[in-house]
Amino acid sequence: MTLDEKYMKEAMKQAKKAYALEEVPIGCVIVYQDKIIGRGYNRRTTDKNTLAHAELIAIKKASKKMNDWRLEDCTMYVTLEPCQMCSGAIIQARIKRVVVGCMNPKAGCAGSILNLLEMKEFNHQAELTTGVLGEECSAMMKQFFKELREKQKKQKERQKS
Repeated sequence: MTLDEKYMKEAMKQAKKAYALEEVPIGCVIVYQDKIIGRGYNRRTTDKNTLAHAELIAIKKASKKMNDWRLEDCTMYVTLEPCQMCSGAIIQARIKRVVVGCMNPKAGCAGSILNLLEMKEFNHQAELTTGVLGEECSAMMKQFFKELREKQKKQKERQKS
């Protein structure tokens, strides 16, 4: 197992926490000198907060641990390609490298729709690696949405009767 796979598995553990809360299962860890310094998982519905994305929660925790908003020598591992908000926060935090599990063709801003992480126009770019444990990350997302659709279908059927 590579180091990237090791830490993506840790991000997947975070995603499973979101799954258990019936949140979209997205997990994230931030690593500095081979130690996890920030963890996060999606909590938007639970916290009723648009900003409660896995990446932002992990950045907040890592910044507190480092006692600095700059996370220059850190690597972020995230199960799903970051959105525009999270990609912007990654650049603002000066994160050196981002490792993504599966891509997000509907909202991803690390290569799918845009690639905000590697734009030369910004004063910082993040090195990007994609597809690490991509099948496993994608399978978790697909299973979650399959179960959600089934649950919604059952609720509609109950309302009709």
